[in-house]
Amino acid sequence: AVGSVGSAGAQAAISDITLKENIEQTGVSPSGILIYEFDYKDKSHGQFRYSGVMAQDLLEKYPSAVIQEKDGTLKVDYSQIDVNFRRVK
Repeated sequence: AVGSVGSAGAQAAISDITLKENIEQTGVSPSGILIYEFDYKDKSHGQFRYSGVMAQDLLEKYPSAVIQEKDGTLKVDYSQIDVNFRRVK
C-alpha cells in the first residue's frame, strides 16, 4: 500500500503541505532539503506526529521524487531523497 503510513515497504508518503498542520522546520538534509515535523489534518493519514518533507519544496530540484495523485495532492517518493519519513511522537 504505497503512501500508507507505517505499511511495510512503502516508499511514498502523503507530503502535500495543504494536508498538514502544526508544521515546524527542524533541520536541513545534507543535500539541502528542509526537514519538518508536522501533524496530518486528516487523521486517517496518520494520527501521530511525523518528520519529513513538504512535496512543494521538492518540485524545483527533485521533481522526479514528487508524485501527483488524481485529486491533485502530492506524495513524495522518499527513496529518491536523503530524508527519511518517520513517526516522532
